[in-house]
Amino acid sequence: MDRSQVEKISKALGDETRLRIFEAISATNHMNCGEIVSMRGVTPATVSHHLKILSEAGLIACRREGQFVYSQAVPETIAAYARALAKIARGKNAARRR
Repeated sequence: MDRSQVEKISKALGDETRLRIFEAISATNHMNCGEIVSMRGVTPATVSHHLKILSEAGLIACRREGQFVYSQAVPETIAAYARALAKIARGKNAARRR
């Protein structure tokens, strides 16, 4: 994972509303926009905006079934993100030891 992808994911998860939406989606197999709206008390347009950012960061995948769009977490992205952060942390620790 390159640095720009790490930054994109960090920014996506740095927003409190997006983090809560991501947590809700991750806790289930999949969720549609209406379910997220009812849980979080935000407008459908706001949810759509946040879902777009999460999707662009690779944190969720969306699929359409009729009039509904279902979102589900992409655990591989979080795993790669965690590895990238660990690599960054190891690099900083190595620099401090010198």
